[in-house]
Amino acid sequence: MRSDSRSARIQVLVAEQAARRGARVGVMDVCTAAVAALPVGGAGLSAMSRTAASHPLCSTDTISEQLEELQLTLGEGPCVDAFLHGSAVLTPDLLTSALQDRWTVFADAALEAGARAVFALPLQIGAISPGVLDLYADVPTVLDAEELADALAFADLATLLLLDARIEETGAPVDGALKDRGFEDLGGYGAEIDQATGILTVQLGVGIDEAFVRLRAHAYVQGRRLADVAADVVAHRLRFSPDAEPERTDEET
Repeated sequence: MRSDSRSARIQVLVAEQAARRGARVGVMDVCTAAVAALPVGGAGLSAMSRTAASHPLCSTDTISEQLEELQLTLGEGPCVDAFLHGSAVLTPDLLTSALQDRWTVFADAALEAGARAVFALPLQIGAISPGVLDLYADVPTVLDAEELADALAFADLATLLLLDARIEETGAPVDGALKDRGFEDLGGYGAEIDQATGILTVQLGVGIDEAFVRLRAHAYVQGRRLADVAADVVAHRLRFSPDAEPERTDEET
């Protein structure tokens, strides 16, 4: 996570966007605030997984919407690479010949859509990576050190908001998911979700991605917040089994 002062400033910017919408803070506000604060023209965010279908969650304009759909459909591009490798992919100019060779279909399609630079920032908490935040510009663009640090801080906040949200069938965060919870709570819940996922890898004998999918699926089926289900797992009130439905034990340690 980024420095406290930077994180606090980013939180204010995102909260202001939510206030303008007259709604609770969500990942769309992160995208909108990032566009306002950085030298980019648009932003998009996709939920991604190695074990389930990936899908776009939000975008600020038509071009960013096309970029999200292109990368997930083609299976190539900065977003895909950032997710697979767990590190930011910064593309100041898509016309660079090396990038044309690297993303043979996406590069031309993105340029045709109106993007010239793309910056893909993975959403990560511990071993969990629920998606990627993409930023684009319509001219060749380089983020300086401060701008990149801000972009990463926006990605951090998007990660916490996405993990904290209760997920509906479409995969989009349910409006009002942050009811009675503030920014100060999110870091703790993110860590607890990471810890619960680790516990499930042992209980289910699966990898971290599959464990996270199982945790989210149970939260959806029960109509509960992901963070609340994670808290039950960590407190040993809920135990998962490879061959049976999760069982409540109502025992705390």
